[in-house]
Amino acid sequence: MLKSDKYPHPLSQANATPLNIDEDELNLGQIATVLRRRILLIAGITAVVATAAVLKAETDPPVYQGSFEILTNPVTGESKVIADVPQTINSSSQGGLVASAESEKQVATTVKVLQSHRVLDPIIEKLQVKYPDLTYSEILNDLTIQSNQPNILEIAYTHPDQKQVSDFSKLLADAYLNYSLAERQADVDQAIVFVNKQRQPLEQTVKFWQNKMRDLRLSNNLIDPLQKGQELSGQIANLQQQRIETRVQLEQLAARYEDLQKELAQQPGERAGNSVLSENVRYQKILDQIQGADITIQQQSAVLTDDNPRMVTLKQTKAYLLPLLAQEESRVQKELQSRLRELSARDSSLDEKIRGLNSEVRSLANVSRDYSNIERELQIVTDALNQFTAKQQALQIEKAQKQQPWQLLDPKLAKVNEPAPVSSGAKKNLALGGILGLLLGVGVALAVDKLSNIFYTSKELKDSTRLPLLGIVPLRKELGGATQESVAGVQQANRASFFEVFRSLYTNILLLGSDVPIRSLVISSVGQGDGKSTVAVQLAQAAAAMGQRVLLVDANLRAPSLHNLVGLMNIQGLTDVISQDLDWNNVIERSPQEENLYVMSAGPIPPDSVRLLASQKMQDLMDNLHANFDLVIYDTPPLLGFADAYLLAANTNGMVLVAGLGKLKRTELHQALEEVQISGTPILGIIANKSKDAMPASYNYYQQYSQQNRSLERVREDAGSEVASSLSISSSLRRSRRR
Repeated sequence: MLKSDKYPHPLSQANATPLNIDEDELNLGQIATVLRRRILLIAGITAVVATAAVLKAETDPPVYQGSFEILTNPVTGESKVIADVPQTINSSSQGGLVASAESEKQVATTVKVLQSHRVLDPIIEKLQVKYPDLTYSEILNDLTIQSNQPNILEIAYTHPDQKQVSDFSKLLADAYLNYSLAERQADVDQAIVFVNKQRQPLEQTVKFWQNKMRDLRLSNNLIDPLQKGQELSGQIANLQQQRIETRVQLEQLAARYEDLQKELAQQPGERAGNSVLSENVRYQKILDQIQGADITIQQQSAVLTDDNPRMVTLKQTKAYLLPLLAQEESRVQKELQSRLRELSARDSSLDEKIRGLNSEVRSLANVSRDYSNIERELQIVTDALNQFTAKQQALQIEKAQKQQPWQLLDPKLAKVNEPAPVSSGAKKNLALGGILGLLLGVGVALAVDKLSNIFYTSKELKDSTRLPLLGIVPLRKELGGATQESVAGVQQANRASFFEVFRSLYTNILLLGSDVPIRSLVISSVGQGDGKSTVAVQLAQAAAAMGQRVLLVDANLRAPSLHNLVGLMNIQGLTDVISQDLDWNNVIERSPQEENLYVMSAGPIPPDSVRLLASQKMQDLMDNLHANFDLVIYDTPPLLGFADAYLLAANTNGMVLVAGLGKLKRTELHQALEEVQISGTPILGIIANKSKDAMPASYNYYQQYSQQNRSLERVREDAGSEVASSLSISSSLRRSRRR
C-alpha cells in the first residue's frame, strides 16, 4: 500500500480539474509590469517616431494663417451705468451670451455656436462667388477657436491660399461682432417677457398665503405659536415639579403611617417608639404614666398582695390610662389618614392639570406645524416675487444698452491685413508622432516581452498557473551589501531576515494541511538553476527551528548537492540504504546548523536512479521515515526529462515547485505542469524564488537589531570595565533564551 493511500493529500481535489495556464492573455497588471520593465525601449521608439514626424512637417510647403482676438467683455459707458444695478444680464462683469463664459463648459458652448452653420453659412455664401470650391467642412477643418485667457477668444484660420485667408478673416470678424449684438438684444427682450410671465402667478400666490396666515391666527386666537408653546411648557414643568414633591411627601407619610400601624399592633411596653407618636406630647405623657404605674405595681407586688388597697388603686389607675392612650393613638391615626387623603387629592389634581396642558400642547403642535408651513411658503414666494421685481426693473434699464458687446483687440484688422506664413503643422505632427510612437513602442515592448517567454514577477507566476503561491524568496543579494568593517553584524541581520522568509513559507505549508497534517513533501523545479536545493535546506532549517523534528533527504541521485549546502560529507547515503540494506539510523547525520535537523545525503551516484526510487525498499524506507520524523523533505531532480520527483511525490503529501524568476520559461512550466497533471501528482503549491522586488518585512527589524548589537560591542571595547562585562553577560543570556 502506498503512503499516499494512508495519508490523503491535502490538495488531492485540485487534480480533478485541469490547471489553468494561459500563455496568450495579459491582464492589466501584467501589462503595467511589462511597460515598466521595457520603459527604455518604449521611450526610444517614441523619440524616433516623433522626430521623423517633425522632420516630415518641416519639409512640407508653408501655409498662411489669419488670426484675430475678440474681447467678449468690454467696459463701455453704458455698461458702467448698469454695473452697479443688480439683476441685469451684464451685471457681475458679464458681456452677452458668450461674454459670460467663466468655465470650460461655457467656453465650449461658445465655440460650438461660433462654428455652427448658423454663423458660418452666410460667410461661405459670400465667398463662394470668388472661391467656388469652398465648403463648410473645409472651413471647419481649418478654423481654430480657443480661449486661453478670461473673456478673450482667439480665432485663427489656416489655408495655403493667402488671399482666401485674408478675405475669410475679415468677413468672419464682422460676422462674430454682428452675432454678438443680435444675441445681446434678443437676450434682453426674451428676459423681460419671461420675468413678466413669472411675476403674475407669484403675486396671486403671495396673497393666498397671506390670507391663510390671517385666518389661522384668528381661529386659534394667537399671535405666535412658538411663544404660546414656551408658556405652556413652562407651566407643565412647574406642575410636574410640584407633583414630584407631592408624591415624595405622600410616600414618606405613607411609610410613617405603615410604621405606626405595625407599632400599634404591639403591646404598649413592647413598642420601640414611633416617630409620629414620639412627637405627640399628650401620648408620651399618658405612656409615661402607664409605664410608671407598671413599675410601681411590680415594685409593690413584692410586699403587697393583689387585694391590697394600694395595689387595687394602682391597677385602677393603669386601667383608666389605657383607654386614654388608645384614644390618643386613634386621633394620631386619623390625622395621618387626613393628611394622606389631602396629599392624594393634590396629586390627582396636579395630574389632571398636567394632562390638560399636555393636551393643549398637542393641539398647539398641529397649529404650530400649519403656521410654520404657511410662514415658509409665504417667505419663499415673497422672496421669489422680490427677485423677479428687481429683475424686471434691471432689465428695463439694460434694454437701453445698444452698443456692440464684443470688440476686436486689433482694430487694424478692419483694413486689409496680409496673413503671415506659418509652419505646416510641426507641433501637430510632433504630437501625432509622439502618440503613434508611444503606441508602437508599447506594442513592440509587449511583443518583445512575450517572445522572451520568461517569468519576471511572482504575480505573473501566480496568475499564469492558478496554483497557491506559498512564498516569495528574494534574491540573496538584496539582503546582502555589507561592507568589510561591519560584515559580521550585517550578515547576521541579513541571514535572520532571509531565514524569516522560510518561517513564513513553512507556516503557509502547515496551513494547507488543516485536516490532514503535512508530514512529508517533495521539493522540485522545472529545470536546473531554480534554487530548489537552497530552498529545501532553508525550509528544513526553518521547520527545525520551530520545534519540528525534520529529516532532509537528498533524493537527487543524479547530481547530489545537499551535503555541500549543509556542510556534511557524502560518504554514505540514500543509495547505500536501498542497495545495501543499511540501517537508515546509521546513515543520517545531525545538521551543524540546527539541533532538530537531520540530513540523509544521496551517497554514491547509482547507474539507474529511477529503478532505486521505484523499488519496494524505497517505499518501505519512506514509510519508516514518515513514522519517525515530524517532517521529511525530499530534494529531487528537475521535472523535465526525469521521473524521479513523480515517483517520490506519489508516497508523500505532495510536491512543492520552486520557480526561479528571471530564468523560468513559460513554455517549460506549461510542459512540466501538463506532465504533473497527467501523472496525477498532487501539487501543494509554488514558491517564487530569486524575486527582485520581494523585501522581507522583518529586514529592517533585523538590521536595527544588528546595529544595536554593534553599538553595544563598541561600548564594551571602549569602556573595558565591569559594567561592559555585565552587559555582555546579559546579552548572552538573552540570546540563549531566544534559542
